[in-house]
Amino acid sequence: MVKATLGDKSPIQWTDATWNPSTGCSKVSPGCKNCYAERLSQRLQKMGNPKYDNGFQFTLHKKSLEIPLKWKTPRKIFVNSMSDLFHEQMPQDFLKSCFDTMERADWHVYQILTKRPERMLSFTKDYGNIPDHVWLGTSVELAMYKPRIDILREIPARIRFVSFEPLLGRLGELDLDGISWAIVGGESGPNHRPIMRDWVVEIRKQCKRQGVAFFFKQWGGVTPKSGGRILDGKEWNEYPREERRLVELPIAVQEMEPPRQV
Repeated sequence: MVKATLGDKSPIQWTDATWNPSTGCSKVSPGCKNCYAERLSQRLQKMGNPKYDNGFQFTLHKKSLEIPLKWKTPRKIFVNSMSDLFHEQMPQDFLKSCFDTMERADWHVYQILTKRPERMLSFTKDYGNIPDHVWLGTSVELAMYKPRIDILREIPARIRFVSFEPLLGRLGELDLDGISWAIVGGESGPNHRPIMRDWVVEIRKQCKRQGVAFFFKQWGGVTPKSGGRILDGKEWNEYPREERRLVELPIAVQEMEPPRQV
């Protein structure tokens, strides 16, 4: 039996695996207040996990750089579930190395989510062409952060996506031109903040009207599964249409590395 690789299976509904070339982060907006990754990092530190010796301080893991090359079964990979790839402390050369790995291991789909789309835009303009199998996204938890979508729209990627998680308020009118995919979810954890059905339905209707794939991840609660994920009698598991072939990938049952709520 082949030894499992940490992160090779994820409980996050919209991905298959997680890959963390860095861990740790810092708070930039209200969605970060009850950061799941921060709580988990502190717990793993107490358990003696060497990858979390620094707790939730931003830390590079050079030994993790080429992990996707070892995963021969194609899968969707959420990059940095326990950090932000575009954190201000991320060195430019290390960031380029991460993208080099994604270019080399091109049988996977990579899903990169940030609350720092300004850095993402700056990097991609310098880096050049972003391969079609690398999806770039940003998080929007409140209406005041909708300008992040405008920045994302400038980024030269075929698939751009927005995570409205944790959704903390009504967003109102959304301009989703150039956006392929929207993920919506409520907050989970001991201090989770509520999500209202009307907020979710408003986003779903706008996605349908603007031709954007809609994925409803969870209602949230004390645990991610507390409220389930049924909206109006069904699960919403849409992916970008033009990439349907890429996302229907077999999932390897391996060891699990916990997710991050971004």
